[in-house]
Amino acid sequence: MNGAMAKWAGAVAKAELSESLPRRWAHSQGVAQRAAEVAGVLGDDAELLTSAAVLHDVGYAPRLAMTGFHPLDGARFLRDTHAADKRLVRLVANHSLALLEAEERGLRDVLEAEFPLLDDQRLVDALVYCDMTTTPDGEVTSAEARLAEITNRYGADSLVGRFIHRAAPDIIAAVGRVESALAVQPR
Repeated sequence: MNGAMAKWAGAVAKAELSESLPRRWAHSQGVAQRAAEVAGVLGDDAELLTSAAVLHDVGYAPRLAMTGFHPLDGARFLRDTHAADKRLVRLVANHSLALLEAEERGLRDVLEAEFPLLDDQRLVDALVYCDMTTTPDGEVTSAEARLAEITNRYGADSLVGRFIHRAAPDIIAAVGRVESALAVQPR
């Protein structure tokens, strides 16, 4: 990872996830790799995306899981413990349509109040793309396959299954917007 923020983010994510949740750490590394691949469409925000990508699941770390909702737990950790960049914290808090899952958990008002969604749709879409085209083991996949994997892992009737069903159209749209931007990117 290039840049001071990205190096810091990688070190924090590794410290929190690599030993306690090695598969989650593999996923986070894969998501960060995807972020590096789309950096060209983000210009000055490429490092911010890479940092958010590697940190997006840090809230799963057992010592950080206060509410059981990893986007909120991770964002609070980054804000309160590290005084991290506000845009970075807001991306982590809202990654992959987290507001819809927060609603399922009765936490939407809390998430929106503490960490408003960024206005920059390119960044929001790019993080959705990176997360939703990376398997739990850090490999590249399609968004459709990833959505099916999440549904199968949690069950269609589970809280996460209900959330992912609701979020699927928006996830597919975000991935499509990024793929379109990548297609017109100069090589």
